[in-house]
Amino acid sequence: MKALVKFSFDDDGIELRDVAEPVVTPDTVIVATRVVGVCGSDIHLWRNAHSWEVDVPVVIGHEIAGVVTEVGSHVDGWQVGDRVVCETASRICGTCSYCRRGQYNICPKRLGYGAKRDGFFTERVGVEPRILHRIPDNVPDEHAAMVEPFAVAFNALVERGTVRPGDHVVVQGAGAIGALSVQVAKLQGAASVTLLCTSADAERIAPVLAMGADRAVVVDEEDPAIVIAGLGDGQGADVVVDATGVSAALEKSLELVRPLGSIVKVGWGPQPLNISLDPLVAKAVTLYGSFSHNWGTWERVLDLFALGRLDAARALGGVYRLTDWKRAFEDMESGRNIKSVITFNE
Repeated sequence: MKALVKFSFDDDGIELRDVAEPVVTPDTVIVATRVVGVCGSDIHLWRNAHSWEVDVPVVIGHEIAGVVTEVGSHVDGWQVGDRVVCETASRICGTCSYCRRGQYNICPKRLGYGAKRDGFFTERVGVEPRILHRIPDNVPDEHAAMVEPFAVAFNALVERGTVRPGDHVVVQGAGAIGALSVQVAKLQGAASVTLLCTSADAERIAPVLAMGADRAVVVDEEDPAIVIAGLGDGQGADVVVDATGVSAALEKSLELVRPLGSIVKVGWGPQPLNISLDPLVAKAVTLYGSFSHNWGTWERVLDLFALGRLDAARALGGVYRLTDWKRAFEDMESGRNIKSVITFNE
């Protein structure tokens, strides 16, 4: 069967290859892939610009919507034909203090799909039932494949750096996580959400405004500090979300956040900071790291999908075939769309 494989630590070191079919075991199920979302991290892997450990060769991808086609003899509660999405933790220890508290996204032995283990850009995958969630009947596969990035945004703004009703929120980055963070912030009752982007994001601005952003500030054309100073009492943003991962964004976060406010860092980036953290101290700001998600996050996001409270359609920029994966990646990399998904359906 075909799969999208990172085979080297070089720019463009990804290609379509034939890989072995998965074999069901007593404790696993086989999921036939229907749609897989392209994550910004997949593009980083393509360009070899990632800052996390990866084994090669490895099948990439971690945002899947599919259907169960085989069920292991020891598996209860799942049957052939169930439409499912899969979490990203391919391995957890199950016994550490984090796993025991349900915070297995922080398990020291956690391995992620598409990095340390083969991921979901392939026709069929074998998975443990612990990572499965049912797709609501009224949610199409193309939208279900976006549950994972919505779960990232939900964890960041609800479970880590909590947005409260009336807060003024700044979101840095018009990619998928930034755009989806806008929706989650508004769902939390934010008084305003300001998107910070660059001129390269010109085609993304209108969809993000439609998702609930009150304004977009193009930072290479306008000083966001002047805009933020005009909000509320003028002391700065209550919450700043860094969905870019670049050092300059964190430095700007420290400038824009109000005293006793919070910064939520979601974006990865290998660059050194080369800045002083004195403003963090002087303003008594809370800096949150936010990574991945857990079972409860996924269930809440799926409920919000089913109720129509989260809108995946506005973020979806294009649906592509697996053989057209480069165009799907390029359209996201260039800023032509917010989110590309790749369909395996005939």
